[in-house]
Amino acid sequence: MKISFIGLGIMGLPMAKHLFEAGYLSKVYNRTKSKTKIFEEKGVQISDSPKEAAQGADIIFIIVSDSADVKEVVLGSEGVLEGARPGSIVVDMSSINPEVSKKIGQELAKLDVEMIDAPVSGGEQGAINAELAIMVGGAPSAVAQVRPYLEVMGKSITHLGPLGSGGYAKLANQVIVGIELQAVAEAFHLANHAGLDFEKLYEAIRYGLAGSKVLDQKIDNLISGSFEPGFAIDLHLKDMKNAILAAKEQNLHLPFTQELKALLQKMSESGYGDLDHSGMYKFIRENA
Repeated sequence: MKISFIGLGIMGLPMAKHLFEAGYLSKVYNRTKSKTKIFEEKGVQISDSPKEAAQGADIIFIIVSDSADVKEVVLGSEGVLEGARPGSIVVDMSSINPEVSKKIGQELAKLDVEMIDAPVSGGEQGAINAELAIMVGGAPSAVAQVRPYLEVMGKSITHLGPLGSGGYAKLANQVIVGIELQAVAEAFHLANHAGLDFEKLYEAIRYGLAGSKVLDQKIDNLISGSFEPGFAIDLHLKDMKNAILAAKEQNLHLPFTQELKALLQKMSESGYGDLDHSGMYKFIRENA
């Protein structure tokens, strides 16, 4: 089985490393060529375009920033569509608008290329530890072929339905995480003004109903006041924009998501966009 990987960012690089270490990786492509050096040194073929990465591959994994990036990588000039062979499978692990995933899948299907959407949750540490939660949408037969390779990168692989289902699950995940982080930020801002010690506050609430994986993963940031990403505010803003776009296409209104999107937008415009999304606390502390 020949596997290519496109996109070696914060998430993609450790994910591709896991595939290499398991003996599965044949080719990689990244827009910034310097990030491919680690694989070149290990004898992996470095492609000059998504088209070249797709040529001869049985499975092409993609993880890039947003809907427009996926469209460019797959459907653009020198894109995957120009190089993929009939019968191959494109696995998009980016977090994008699931309606866009469906449209890209329709174009690939014209050439008998299957598409799966498989966005991930767990952040950079989850990618490094191969403990990602992977949410999958696509035809059962294609998902079955890809599952062994997803298991190399993730701890939980859940097939939710046809193409687009993984994207909708990821948007639901991001809505919950974002609104919870907003609640954590406001709660700790209140506690700070009351003079509470954050470590003791965490111990007091972690095993109660307010305890969560979000709080477990982000408490060190709150205690230290350091908000290096992780998962940047600007990326979470992108997800909320996609959630609202997808909701509008189904004539739905998501009031709390709209409020969260407005907060993230204000943070981005105020120069906080590169912070970890737990930096909502820093923004609220400095601007409330």
